[in-house]
Amino acid sequence: MSNDAKKRIICVGNRYRPEDSAGPMVYDQLVSDRLPRDVEVIDGGLAGLNLLRFMHGADRVVFIDAVNGFRPSGGVIVLGAEDASRHADTIFGHSAGIAYCLRVLPEVHDGKLPEIFVVGIEGTTDPEKILKAAKMSLKIATRGYSLN
Repeated sequence: MSNDAKKRIICVGNRYRPEDSAGPMVYDQLVSDRLPRDVEVIDGGLAGLNLLRFMHGADRVVFIDAVNGFRPSGGVIVLGAEDASRHADTIFGHSAGIAYCLRVLPEVHDGKLPEIFVVGIEGTTDPEKILKAAKMSLKIATRGYSLN
């Protein structure tokens, strides 16, 4: 991890399962772009609770993951940490990794928690959704985001 990176985009998922490959596809898109110095992009893969270490020292963290059950037509959505962790048992797949991680974070994190957002990609992943999610995550990481 870079000492300069106070903003992190963590892309999670399994690139070998099409229904769970959105995070790794966004990771590939982001690392091919020129990023601001204070933004670090991390391939979180299937790290589960090991993702907690990436919160240390961050001001803002944006997770990218495949989701389902939010929009019948699919698309890209943005959730705050509270909302994402609330849906752990019903909406997130692969054992609710991010949601559980967000629930545990306040118990194990010293100091001020970073701002946390989840950019979810629902439905079939296509190049348009991947690009939209990559741009959205970078915008949130660098400028913040209002859920209102």
